[in-house]
Amino acid sequence: MQQPAASDRSTAVPSLYPSQASLAADSYYTYRVIEDPEWSLATVPHLTELCLQHIVHNFEKNPILDHLLPEHQRKVLDRLSTGLPLAVTANLISDEDYWKRCCTERWQACDISNYGDSWKQMFFERHLENILKCFIPNITDPNQVLELIPLCKDYVRKLEVDHFLPPVQMDQKEERDDLSNTGSDFGFGEVSIHHYDLGVLITALPHLEELHLTYGVKDCGMNFEWNLFNFTHQDCCNLAVAVKMCHNLKVFKLTRSKVDDDKTRLLVRNLLDHPCLVELNLSHNLIRDKGAQAVGKLINHSRLQTLDLCNNQIHHLGAQALARALAENSTLTSLNLRLNCVEDKGGEAIGRALLTNTTLKSIHLGSNNLSEPTAMLFSQVLAQNTSLMSINFSCNHLGLDGGKQLLEGLADNKALTEFNLRLAEVGQETEYLIHQIVWANREAARLGSLQHPPAKPI
Repeated sequence: MQQPAASDRSTAVPSLYPSQASLAADSYYTYRVIEDPEWSLATVPHLTELCLQHIVHNFEKNPILDHLLPEHQRKVLDRLSTGLPLAVTANLISDEDYWKRCCTERWQACDISNYGDSWKQMFFERHLENILKCFIPNITDPNQVLELIPLCKDYVRKLEVDHFLPPVQMDQKEERDDLSNTGSDFGFGEVSIHHYDLGVLITALPHLEELHLTYGVKDCGMNFEWNLFNFTHQDCCNLAVAVKMCHNLKVFKLTRSKVDDDKTRLLVRNLLDHPCLVELNLSHNLIRDKGAQAVGKLINHSRLQTLDLCNNQIHHLGAQALARALAENSTLTSLNLRLNCVEDKGGEAIGRALLTNTTLKSIHLGSNNLSEPTAMLFSQVLAQNTSLMSINFSCNHLGLDGGKQLLEGLADNKALTEFNLRLAEVGQETEYLIHQIVWANREAARLGSLQHPPAKPI
């Protein structure tokens, strides 16, 4: 075997330990780890996610929704801002969750049961109502309402406006100040002011079924003037023409608006033979006998089922006109004359009408200054009428004998399930016995409905 040469034995073997020289050289270098604040372990988003983010951020300029897959539509709708212009979202987005967010972010109380269980319907109805409540004639741009019509017309079925602002007439401010200090508190010196004309709006809402209006100003505070609560003749003319053209209207309520006989006749003239109207509410107004006579004519020239004339100034002549219409009517089921003054002449006329009427189910004659003669006639009604289910005679002066007459008439009655005699002076014992009969009728009706439930509409 060949031996290694001497020169090979002299070759230097590397040391396992660093030399002092190398340590000294390395001491001049510093090792650092630089952190990237944007660096993340998360992977790069999918291209689909990036596209959806782009759609959401640019939705106002380029609203893309219908062409997306359902799962992608859901992601876009959940991320869209509720502050997008209605011109973009109104006729494009039908998703209820989106409109629910729009409602809950804007209003604290949101009960969709009053809006057909639809969040979108609720949003557009309340949004339109708020615009009308803040509209100031001659100052607010009418285009605020007109531009909204094509966006909301398919979703508005009910309008409830309990606040209308009158126009601000700066040139008459001093005159109004003088009137407020002199005669305006007594109704004198009335300045003619007209409110926003609903005609263009109402006739452009094809699905409008309910209209609830009150012409007045809420929370006026120290700025109170009688003129703020003035439903002018021109207002009435505009409203009457608009309601006539609203062919799908089913419920019309005009309350607390100082509607007098002349305005009532004007409204009735435009409501005659209305194809759909089933409920009319003119309560808390200034209607007297002539106005009631006009309403009596309307009863038999319409499809009215519910009529509310509560808290007006109707006396026996007006009540007699209503009774004549009631005797021939076959559609009205509810009549409210509470807080009028029909007295016994009017009460007896209504009682005689109910001897032949077979459709009315509820009548309210509370606080009408009725006494024993009316009670005697209604005892006959209770004995003969089999359709009347609810009677309210509260706050009258029927007397003890009147109460006994009613008890006798009720002896064989099986239809009446509500009979309010509070503060009618019929006597505690009589009122208790009547209550027992009515309670038995109500219990029998309940058991009957359980045994024979009403058929569901097809």
